[in-house]
Amino acid sequence: MPIDREKALAHTFEPGEGGYAKDDVILYALGVGAGVPATDANELEYTYEKNLKVLPSFTTVAKSGARGGIFGVPGLEFNRAMMLHGEQEVEIHKPLPPETKLRGQTRIADIYDKGKAALLLLETAVSDGDGDPLYTNRMSLFLRGEGGFGGPKGPEVSKAPPEREPDGVVESTTLPQQALLYRLNGDKNPLHCDPEFAAKGGFDAPIIHGLCSYGIVCKAVVDGVLGGDPTKVAKYAARFRGVAWPGETYLTSYWKEGDTIFVEAKSKERDAIIISNAAVTVRS
Repeated sequence: MPIDREKALAHTFEPGEGGYAKDDVILYALGVGAGVPATDANELEYTYEKNLKVLPSFTTVAKSGARGGIFGVPGLEFNRAMMLHGEQEVEIHKPLPPETKLRGQTRIADIYDKGKAALLLLETAVSDGDGDPLYTNRMSLFLRGEGGFGGPKGPEVSKAPPEREPDGVVESTTLPQQALLYRLNGDKNPLHCDPEFAAKGGFDAPIIHGLCSYGIVCKAVVDGVLGGDPTKVAKYAARFRGVAWPGETYLTSYWKEGDTIFVEAKSKERDAIIISNAAVTVRS
């Protein structure tokens, strides 16, 4: 059954309440590679509650309480096996505290017709314990085989880096057990831990979560370009281009253009792109 764009856009999700504590922040930081070297002053600010700071990408796992299950939404019937996570974006409205209560509200922001696929934009607005806007998460989902429903094509948005050599490259080494650590943040997909399940998906071994790569690259930019200050990030968007394996080394290249840092990350061992069309907007 073709997608009914107007009916899907009219759907209302119930808001919900949640929150996070310092241990949640620390577990996430360890999951995206923090803590190496263990006694480094900057790394301790990610892994020790004394002067704890929060990466903007932590918002992808923070329990906002928002209800946003898209399966069963009227007008949005599709094959789950054909869904791909295309891009992820977070907009930070105020510095993330080390712990807080949260209230989240999800909505379907739009659905675009890309011909062979539908592009679903899902947005979650989250406020803090005082009711102030804290951050907004946006994700794009490709629903393969669901295009041709007559909706708008959508704007062509590019975050491609400038055609010149990067201003620098940040190297991030992952642990062999990186995916095992990261999955404790809530994504228990066996693709990231079970060799037999990974083989059924066409992979030689379990792969790193896409959102884990998103966090690894975010940390590389914060530490390598922004002096270790995550509060300088106003927005961070990235496209999932390829997979990574635990134990690989990420090479995050960056280009500074005004208040925007363009980013691309690849595997050092395979020279394969992992994250592309990425950009960090620096808070003025």
